[in-house]
Amino acid sequence: MASPKPRSSSFTTTSRTHLRSSGVTIDDSFLTETRNIQKHNLSQKQKTLFTIYSHLSPWPTYSSGQTILHNRKPCSDDYHQRAGSYQQQPLGITKPTYLEQLENYLRKELLLLDLSTDSAQELRLQPYREIFEFFIEDFKTYKPLLSSIKNAYEMMLAHQREKIRALEPLKAKLITMNEDCNEKILAMRAEERHEICMLKKEKMNLLKLIDKKNEENISLQSEVTKLRKNLAEEYLHYLSERDARKILIADLNELRYQREDMSLAQSPGIWGEDPMKLTLALKMARQDLTRTQMELNTLKANFGDVVPRRDFEMQEKTNKDLQEQLNSLRDDYKEVCKEHEILLQLHMSTVKERDQFYSELQEIQRTSTPRPNWAKCEDVVAGGPDRWQMLAKGKNSDQLVDVLLEEIGEGLLQEKDFFHGLGHGESIPPFLRFDGTVENKKPTKKDVVNLLKDAWKARLAEEQELGSREEEQPTMGQAYQAVFSSTLQKESFPDFFFNFLECRFGPSDAMAWAYTIFENIKLFRSNEVMSQFYAVLMGKRKESVYIKHKETIAHLLKEMTNVDSQNEGLLTMEHLSTVLKSTFPLKKEEKIQELMEAVGWDPNSSNADLFQYRSLFMEDEEGQSVPFVQKLWEQYLDEKDEYLQELKHELGLELRDEVTLPNIREALMNIDPSLDKQTLNSYLSQAFQLPVTEPPEDVKEGNIVIGLWTALERLQMADIRRMGPREPEPTS
Repeated sequence: MASPKPRSSSFTTTSRTHLRSSGVTIDDSFLTETRNIQKHNLSQKQKTLFTIYSHLSPWPTYSSGQTILHNRKPCSDDYHQRAGSYQQQPLGITKPTYLEQLENYLRKELLLLDLSTDSAQELRLQPYREIFEFFIEDFKTYKPLLSSIKNAYEMMLAHQREKIRALEPLKAKLITMNEDCNEKILAMRAEERHEICMLKKEKMNLLKLIDKKNEENISLQSEVTKLRKNLAEEYLHYLSERDARKILIADLNELRYQREDMSLAQSPGIWGEDPMKLTLALKMARQDLTRTQMELNTLKANFGDVVPRRDFEMQEKTNKDLQEQLNSLRDDYKEVCKEHEILLQLHMSTVKERDQFYSELQEIQRTSTPRPNWAKCEDVVAGGPDRWQMLAKGKNSDQLVDVLLEEIGEGLLQEKDFFHGLGHGESIPPFLRFDGTVENKKPTKKDVVNLLKDAWKARLAEEQELGSREEEQPTMGQAYQAVFSSTLQKESFPDFFFNFLECRFGPSDAMAWAYTIFENIKLFRSNEVMSQFYAVLMGKRKESVYIKHKETIAHLLKEMTNVDSQNEGLLTMEHLSTVLKSTFPLKKEEKIQELMEAVGWDPNSSNADLFQYRSLFMEDEEGQSVPFVQKLWEQYLDEKDEYLQELKHELGLELRDEVTLPNIREALMNIDPSLDKQTLNSYLSQAFQLPVTEPPEDVKEGNIVIGLWTALERLQMADIRRMGPREPEPTS
């Protein structure tokens, strides 16, 4: 289509200073006159802006062979091929003069605007209105359509202004209501805090009262014990006094009888009686005395060794107590004898170990070098003694050697300007296959950690996208499933890492960044983020281990947030213990105490102490976690090793022996009966390197035989953990 010639015509536009939304009513004649003046001004602007041309440039329609660029996925092979072909084609097309003049006019008008007022957006829209009016006037064929489009947009803008103006009072009302609600919430929180303080004080008073009552109870019990002892003593005293009184009464009666006999013997009336009668009485008295003496001798012979019943019962009780003490002492003596034998055996083994260690020590002292003086590193390491003390805190000699190697390696790495390519061998990782030299980008440790975190985020986003596609696939038809089945294949982590670098830095710098990142993560093994990324990148650990660890940390933080009902960021040690036991029900009590000690808990401290639980999940700028998260990771590794050791013990084989798939399945079900079928199949697929699409039930199990050491190494790489408690063995 031939381009229309520019002509001097009036423009149906309004001045950028007009008050469209002011709401003032103006008569039609005044509006018509104002519009004519504005059209005349715009016509003058157009005449001044554009010089006389014979026709408009038909750019870019006149360029032969011009290819329209389609939307292509970045970082793909087709994208790079097309980009290379576009770069090879010469672009001999210049921008039309009409378009350049329109752009210059728009830029000039925008620079002249005063954007400091409240109506800055309205003023900024006016130059674009004028440019659109130029198009409407110059393209007569499309003028009605373009005018209707412009009028529709103007009506919509006016409608939106009216709606915004109507919503302004509602906005102010909402702000006022928000402030009132915030004040009420603050007042309620203050009242709750006051009530909590009062309840705490009342609790302390009640605890003091309980302590006081306990002390009174203890004092009363001691007093009752003392009174019982006094009562027993008084009882014995009264018993002895009763016996003494009986003896005294008997003595008094004997004396009284003797006195009566003496008085009768001295009485003069007795001598006057009959001598025969007295002789008979004396004879009868002697017979009674003889009989009584015989009875007394019989009683002495029969009951000479008899003791009183009271003394017998007391002696019997004493004998019983002594017998019980003797039995307990005998049991204690047997236990002490057993402990003595054990200690003797332990002493002998300790003596043997001491002698062995002493000989080893002498051998080590004779052959080994002296222990290094690590204080010499204070003046060599960057940062001085303070930084060295921070790096060496809580580390042994082996760890200190790693720290020193990292410091030395960091300096050497910063001095390198280029890396030499490792070639294209099969043993070389895919993201490092390159011949020649690449540039060392020399990033800081913080930059490397941030880049690795971004890579993990991109990987998680990709897995979520694949998961959503897998969920949508069953709803498609068979034809669609055949088309999309190839796109659901998950690429390997090294390939993903290199594609991520290409998308991030471009194809030209991707290889340089790959070598730079690889050298950094290979050097800094003490950094958590780098060491874990290096293990996954080199195939020493599965991605699921890192992902599951991060999900566990997120779930633990969510549980702590749910317990914090007031959202103050504070929890007590008792709440922490409850959350840990509910989140990790299979952990032993000592493991829970280790996690609490990593937070700062002490056995002598109170469980009501508060702490900031969000600080447990924070990281420094280099990605290092706090001791709590580090302890979680260490316990996970220890539990995995213990689980695999139980599996090896259940199989009863040596590491060099071979094992079959049914043997491992049976051993896993024995040590962990709570394993579900899907998890068990994933463990078996990992151990025997079976494809995911081929479940272990469909494989001929008798033909699959691998070494036990190989199976345990493969399971060590995966995210394997106990799903439930092991059932106790039945007692015979």
